[in-house]
Amino acid sequence: MENILELLNQSPLDNKKLRETFAQMNAVDIADALEQLSDDKAIAALRLIDDDDFAADVFSYVSPEKQQMLVEGLNDAEVVGIMNELPVDDIVDFIEDVPEDVGKYVLDQVSSEKGALVDRLLDYPEDSAGSVMTTEIVELSPHMTVKDALSTIRTSGVDKETIYTCYVIDEDRKLIGAVTADSLVRAGLNQQICDLMDINVISANATDDQEELTNQFRKYDLIAMPVINRSGHLIGIVTVDDILRVIEEETTEDFEKMAGISPLDEPYMRTGVLKHAQNRITWLLILMLTAAITGAIISTFEDSLAVLPVLVAFIPMLMGAGGNAGAQSTTVVIRGMALGEIVIKDVLRVVWRETRIAIICGIVLGLANYARIWLMHDRNGTLALVVSLSLVITLVVAKSIGCTLPILAKTMRIDPATMAAPIITTIVDCTALIVFFSIARIAFNI
Repeated sequence: MENILELLNQSPLDNKKLRETFAQMNAVDIADALEQLSDDKAIAALRLIDDDDFAADVFSYVSPEKQQMLVEGLNDAEVVGIMNELPVDDIVDFIEDVPEDVGKYVLDQVSSEKGALVDRLLDYPEDSAGSVMTTEIVELSPHMTVKDALSTIRTSGVDKETIYTCYVIDEDRKLIGAVTADSLVRAGLNQQICDLMDINVISANATDDQEELTNQFRKYDLIAMPVINRSGHLIGIVTVDDILRVIEEETTEDFEKMAGISPLDEPYMRTGVLKHAQNRITWLLILMLTAAITGAIISTFEDSLAVLPVLVAFIPMLMGAGGNAGAQSTTVVIRGMALGEIVIKDVLRVVWRETRIAIICGIVLGLANYARIWLMHDRNGTLALVVSLSLVITLVVAKSIGCTLPILAKTMRIDPATMAAPIITTIVDCTALIVFFSIARIAFNI
């Protein structure tokens, strides 16, 4: 990488040397190098790739903001060359990431046939199987011989997304099976496709949510999945590289929601400071207002604090431990639901499991806390017992609430990630204070 960057940063560029170097490099590595160049040099470097197909590969691995810059910097003929070699689903991704005028310009440059396919994919709901699929697939007839199928793959498979799995359709274009390239190579040339195809094909509907697709890919260990419409007609295919991109998007969105941030539509560095603040201020405002509840609870127990001021010193520890315990349970349950390991009907089993975990953790922390307080507060066993017992109860309540709220959100058709740390922390803080002061009042008769 350092060598190619040295060549690209020379002025003027050694065009001959760069062409020879590019021919020996992977498209991903060239894209990484372009990301580190100024706009002018990145455009000049891409122009040195004579093969439009290879240039399209490089373009597909460049970030959306760099892609937009390249499209705006290249001439019409160069854009046409790249876009006509770029897979349809990649063009759709690009158009969805750039301003409307840039997307319209790109659509004007592609062939009418490809443009129609792009328009069709853009019509599908966002985050659906139809929006991430590609229509560039190899289709076979059940009555073809292996010889005919291999001939079809040779002639039409060059521009397809994948030829490892070919899909078998009937006269009405309904999906009836799938056959792998491996089985074709091993079979006799005169064998018919209908004798080789697998009729138990895992497929997705065009309107299925993309998150559900990731579960199917994971469950069945797929590298590709056909997409059908409501009539069962084959309309496209989703490949594993598309699913990896979906997983990245969904995971990022869940992390943002769990942190109390509205999901970003653009990469971090492309999002303005004002937009970042707007996405975060809502939850910060809610949490600030809900913190007033904990203040009101503390005010209610002012008489107890006046009699025993030392109780104040243990409030941060109890609230922090409870918040952390609740966040742990919430995170584990949300992840389990995302992976399909936990479903709504498992709620009682999950609560029972988390309660036992909380009791074990509470006892260990309680004993350590008891010893610490006993040693540091003049061997005051009552105080140590009050704080330790409050800690155990707080952990049990925190983990119970933390594992229940995401499942409750799922039943209400709300994203479980929204029931993460911010909400859990607020509820647990209030619970910890009420439990702590109630036990203290009983123990010290205040």
